[in-house]
Amino acid sequence: MGWVSLEGMEFYARHGYYEEERKIGNKYSVDVQLEVDFAEAASEDKLEGTVNYEKVYEVVAEVMSIDAMLLEHLAGKMIRKLKDAFPKVIKVQVKVSKYNPPIKGLCHRAMVTLEG
Repeated sequence: MGWVSLEGMEFYARHGYYEEERKIGNKYSVDVQLEVDFAEAASEDKLEGTVNYEKVYEVVAEVMSIDAMLLEHLAGKMIRKLKDAFPKVIKVQVKVSKYNPPIKGLCHRAMVTLEG
């Protein structure tokens, strides 16, 4: 077993609980870790034995392109879509961060981590 990770994927999107957030948009960051059985890839050096991280990015980008209110919803949707797209995946961990969240104070980013 091993992990494939994509860290620091950045998107500009219109997610948020407040209507103003969905109008203005914001910068988001996504980190994804996929637990995979690498036995085939390790012995045969073939992409079919692992996950194609270009395709992982495409799945994440697709989810980020659809407006949502909650970071938790985005993370859950990514987990479901990634597991559907890659049968070799055993477990997925997703971190979704929103930069400069709308709170009354300084906060670089708000982050949600979900595993499934």
